Amino acid sequence: MLSSFEVKGNYIDIRNRQIYPALIKVSDQKIASITRLETPQEQYILPGFIDAHIHIESSMVSPAAFSQAAAPFGTVATVSDPHEIANVCGLEGVYYMIENARQAAVKIHFGAPSCVPATGFETAGAVIGTADINTLMQHPDIYYLAEMMNFPGVLHDDPEILAKIAAAKASGKPVDGHAPGLRGTAAAKYIAAGISTDHECTSQEEALDKLAHGMKILIREGSAAKNFEALVPLFHTHPQQLMFCSDDKHPDELVKGHINQLVSRAIAAGYELFDVLYAACLAPIHHYGLKVGDLSIGAPADFIVVEDTRSFKVLQTYINGQLVAEKGKSLESFSSPASINHFSRNIVSPADFAVHVDSAFEQVNVQVIVALDGQLITLAETATLKTGNGELLADTQQDVLKIAVVNRYHEAPVSIGFIKNFGLQYGAIASSVAHDSHNIVVVGVDNAVMADAANAIINSKGGISIRNKEETLCMSLPIAGLMTDKPAAAAAAEYELLDLAAKKLGTALKAPFMTLSFMALPVIPSLKMTDKGLFNVDSFNFTSVY
Repeated sequence: MLSSFEVKGNYIDIRNRQIYPALIKVSDQKIASITRLETPQEQYILPGFIDAHIHIESSMVSPAAFSQAAAPFGTVATVSDPHEIANVCGLEGVYYMIENARQAAVKIHFGAPSCVPATGFETAGAVIGTADINTLMQHPDIYYLAEMMNFPGVLHDDPEILAKIAAAKASGKPVDGHAPGLRGTAAAKYIAAGISTDHECTSQEEALDKLAHGMKILIREGSAAKNFEALVPLFHTHPQQLMFCSDDKHPDELVKGHINQLVSRAIAAGYELFDVLYAACLAPIHHYGLKVGDLSIGAPADFIVVEDTRSFKVLQTYINGQLVAEKGKSLESFSSPASINHFSRNIVSPADFAVHVDSAFEQVNVQVIVALDGQLITLAETATLKTGNGELLADTQQDVLKIAVVNRYHEAPVSIGFIKNFGLQYGAIASSVAHDSHNIVVVGVDNAVMADAANAIINSKGGISIRNKEETLCMSLPIAGLMTDKPAAAAAAEYELLDLAAKKLGTALKAPFMTLSFMALPVIPSLKMTDKGLFNVDSFNFTSVY
């Protein structure tokens, strides 16, 4: 690696809101000088892009493999909450992510997971208590208290929740929020507790309410939740309080683009270049105190070279003065990571997926989860289902299928309900990526195919699977049942095969496995299915399927 080199281009000076041709000299991994030139250049140089909130685990690859995929799109850093693996493996999982990220070129800044388990309404694999948070806050590779999902705990002054927030404040580290739909006096109290960001807004009205109380809003566009179009007009009114994030991004989409896509979309929509780039490149550095260069003299040499200021096609990505990606290709090497798992479940039988009813009834009214494409929230409806042999049957004509959650940590009865909008005409799909506790979630048309899909995951100790008419396919996720040990390109190819197979079964969902992964999350409205039963998030209690 060269200790010093020079790069020419039109320098995009975001802080001073100007662009001019320049010669940038790098020495000892830092920006040594920026010299103005007389002749305009063909390419542009700017600070690299930062994903202000992402769960690396949702990409289904290790941090090092994620870096290989993201760096070619100009990503130089992330703000990453490892609460997915923490819910499975506890502190051991957090430390696993930190250690693997040392092999990554992209600067991955982890937070301390604040809600493990996310709630007491599902079975998780670990607990991270206040003492653990205090320990993590002293760790040099922990930069913030990750999303405080337990907003009811904040609003009701739960002592443990307030103690975790206090630990972050004492260490001088910010606290991330997670409060979907929270507004008015409740939002004001939540924010006043010291919570500084939110990535769950789905409307301008909700975001403006939180902005008015001093919160910063992350514009999210991931594989499941897509809020860019709703929130991007905030650049007209609050450009200094915005950041971009993906939250959860599956491997097939990660290999096609990252934060660069949001930048080009915002510019194409007519928003001010420097405002958009501040949100994408600098705002996360300032808010989280990231160890990332802002392309100023003396800063770490983290920057990108792009073709133009419209498409933002990335030509080169430099991190700590090293060229890590060029012309869409990663220059990082990859080695298969060590594994960590925590998966303990015997196989299930078709009988485990039966919803029994009195044989005297020919049909029964049930509550139904309504999945929404591109959203983490769900709706609730009722449906009338026929019975057979003393059990309730799914109805493909009504598009009311069975949903089940299988405890992956120990033997327990299977939890079963009904769901709409998955559209399967045959078969089943299943996943051990099931936010936040990551039990096995299955949607299918009958008991037998659901058992086959679940057992494929149990036998692999984690993965995503599909049962079609001919066979059962499974993508193994040996790292905590969340991540593969393969590079991102291989993961994307394998994932795309299962995604296509799911769509051949009839689903119209853009990302069926990503949507499936949020159907067991009892902290986002409205109706969800956990391993303990059907849960009404609005009233925050369990409810009957009938």
